[in-house]
Amino acid sequence: MSPGARPSPNIWNTPGTYEIENHAVDPDGRIAAAMQDVASWAGRTVLDVGCGTGFHLPWFATTAASVVGVEPHGDLAALARRRTRRLANVAVHQGTAQSLPLPDASVDVVHARWAYFFGPGCEPGLAELDRVVRRGGTAFVIDNDPTRSTFGAWFRRGYPEVDPLAVQRFWSTRGWSRTPVDMRWSFASRADLEAVVRIEFTREVADEVLAGHEGTEVDYAVNLWWRHYEVS
Repeated sequence: MSPGARPSPNIWNTPGTYEIENHAVDPDGRIAAAMQDVASWAGRTVLDVGCGTGFHLPWFATTAASVVGVEPHGDLAALARRRTRRLANVAVHQGTAQSLPLPDASVDVVHARWAYFFGPGCEPGLAELDRVVRRGGTAFVIDNDPTRSTFGAWFRRGYPEVDPLAVQRFWSTRGWSRTPVDMRWSFASRADLEAVVRIEFTREVADEVLAGHEGTEVDYAVNLWWRHYEVS
């Protein structure tokens, strides 16, 4: 594990179940569409911060000139390398958001999805983005919106210490813009949904929310935070 890493118990402890979650997230592609409305990564260099097992790296690699994944957990980084071993335009490095193993002004588009950039406390990582993103580049941060949706209500129950208004103030006062996105979880089976809920919440909260929810889908709101690094 890289020094200074923020633990991510869901994927770090159960990467197989988290893979199920990744496949269930946003089957309609609304997050990707919202990102494309802000900036394209076609023909550009993309950095995925906290890339985990590399789930999104092949997706970016289909159109990007090159893709770099950075992941603090050594075992997950190894899985990401194995996933992308046949993709010549993808590289994976072990490292942290607050100490990116990349040269200055070396990437055009940054993607961080439920990784490190959760609001107050991530200032060192933001300083690293200032360093590695070329002028004219764009950074994207995808995080939960606990103020709405079924999953948002579950999140408030599971993480009452998170103040969504404070998080929004954090990003907006630092020059980031917000695009609200309404997407959904869609699982192949009820067992898959239940397994994923149980890696995201304590046993008590998972039991409560599952008892009150039927089926294999969950409406889910996220915030797409983004910033252009303007050409001076």
